[in-house]
Amino acid sequence: MRYFTAGESHGPKLTAIIEGVPAGLELSIDDINLELKRRQSGYGRGARMKIESDQVEISSGVRHGKTLGSPITLTVENHDFRNWNEVMAIGEVSDEVKLRRRMTHPRPGHADLVGGMKYNFTDLRNVLERSSARETTMRVAVGAVSKKILSKLNIKVANHIVNFGGIDLDYPLDLTVGQIQSIASKNNLSIMDVSRYNEICEYIDKIKREGDTIGGIVEFRAENIPAGLGSYVQFDRKLDAKIAASVVSINAFKGVEFGLGFEMGHRLGSEVMDEIVWSEKGYSRSTNRLGGFEGGMTNGQQIIVRGVMKPIPTLYKPLMSVDIDTHEPYRASVERSDPTALPAAGVIMENVIATVLAQEICEKFNSDTMLELSEALSNYRTKIKNY
Repeated sequence: MRYFTAGESHGPKLTAIIEGVPAGLELSIDDINLELKRRQSGYGRGARMKIESDQVEISSGVRHGKTLGSPITLTVENHDFRNWNEVMAIGEVSDEVKLRRRMTHPRPGHADLVGGMKYNFTDLRNVLERSSARETTMRVAVGAVSKKILSKLNIKVANHIVNFGGIDLDYPLDLTVGQIQSIASKNNLSIMDVSRYNEICEYIDKIKREGDTIGGIVEFRAENIPAGLGSYVQFDRKLDAKIAASVVSINAFKGVEFGLGFEMGHRLGSEVMDEIVWSEKGYSRSTNRLGGFEGGMTNGQQIIVRGVMKPIPTLYKPLMSVDIDTHEPYRASVERSDPTALPAAGVIMENVIATVLAQEICEKFNSDTMLELSEALSNYRTKIKNY
């Protein structure tokens, strides 16, 4: 199972093509639109969310509500394109149009300057348009398909925010996906500790008034993952490495950890490793400090992944930059921005990890149909239980 995405932030459409989804998966437009709506929600989101109400179009790979096993094409129209149809035109335009929204003041923390240097652009909008977090729209759409695969295999995933701009939030260590879905997923901050809801909203409002931004830390959890996904035999087959790569590929994410994460550097080995136990249900661990991974492979425990998102670099009180034409100092350009997009980032992280898990399952249990895939996974679960 693989996919590609295409499209610019203010272009006409965003597109994704997914190949390798087994035939017979029940899939509807509503399944995908639900995830797209979650991506656009969250306290602190700005004007773009009012302009765009993302709705997907499925133009191939699905018939009568079920996948065909052929490539699936997903498209989301950018409604704001009507205000950019000349500036973002595919064909040749006049010099006046080319200068209309030309960008020459790169924003610190963005891809603007380095991208312009790499591709020799004189208009940094060419970089901004693809490097924008708008690109994640289609990765969430792909994630929605992946989550349908996981759901049919009784694998559950969810996310919540554990740190909001430096504010640590309490939550039980033995937290379940069901608890996250019933509490964090029901509020627009995606937090478990709802007693601090008003405090955080007021903090976000304060940051917005100051023209600044905040980041935070997202935690992802997955349950009912079988042991043995991934491999120790080659570095690029380690599943935790694939997940780590998927997380830091999300715009503004700068770090990832599993289980205790960086806390392990402060503890003894006896305080980190998870002791192995056996029961009639098979092998398990007495704790889950390693976050469900050993040797690059899942060990059957709950998967726990955390990702850190830096503050959004587009500021309404822009930092100093340099004009690429004159090399004179200037304030950086200002595009639309939010004080935080952390709840939305959690939805993106949830979906990109779900995609990696679905890809790994489809690779290990290569099947043409969902029925074959379900049977193969069931047989494998029985085998490892009796090991």
